[in-house]
Amino acid sequence: MLAVLYVSHGTRVAAGVRQANDFLTQCMKRIAAPIQQICYLERVQPDIQKGIELCVRYGADCVMVQPVLLLSAGHDKRDIPRIIKAARKAYPSVHFIYGHPFGVEEQIIDVLMQRMDDMRVDQTPIESAVVVGRGSSDPDTPCAFSKIASGLRERGVADISVCYMAAMEPGLKEGLEQAARQGHSRIYVVPYLLFPGILTKEIQRTIEESIHRDTFILCRTLGDHPLFISLLKRRVQEAIDHDRLSAHS
Repeated sequence: MLAVLYVSHGTRVAAGVRQANDFLTQCMKRIAAPIQQICYLERVQPDIQKGIELCVRYGADCVMVQPVLLLSAGHDKRDIPRIIKAARKAYPSVHFIYGHPFGVEEQIIDVLMQRMDDMRVDQTPIESAVVVGRGSSDPDTPCAFSKIASGLRERGVADISVCYMAAMEPGLKEGLEQAARQGHSRIYVVPYLLFPGILTKEIQRTIEESIHRDTFILCRTLGDHPLFISLLKRRVQEAIDHDRLSAHS
């Protein structure tokens, strides 16, 4: 029996957990798996080990582990695979499939544009934006954000800059200050995050403390857009199909 285990990041902010749960509940309605469970990487229970245990307890002999993450970095490449490796030893009769994060998709760039468009008060073109990433020591992260920035430029946003909450430069405060020096009267700040949490609160606080605060327009996070439900369904199906093909090759 197939189980799909969704691995969300987790946050101490109740609204972020609630939004993640609502999003994944909608996803479950679109995915044909008899067992479906939600778990979290950190700060929220159940964790991944408990999520796998629940799937097996409910009768799963195949657990498809789907990371609910925007980009592939440390959690996707090391943390989750390490737990799956341990689970394979603990449950030798259970087959495990591991999916992929959302990645950089053209449709996600469209969602970023829509988030900015949602905050427009008139028809003034969107000329400047700051994309705020979580940040990671993974070498693939700068390349991913370079693609995101290029995609926004192709859609007509002339001045795009990227900054990070941790582990990478420029940091949030410096990135906002650099963008402000470009002289635009409106700068859209787009959190490249799925759900609100501690990081979104920090972005809001940093904007409020800036001498340029009236210039910045903070946009919503990305995960409550319908596109992500369709994309998550596709990621789950891709992983299952790839596993079937590998089994027959």
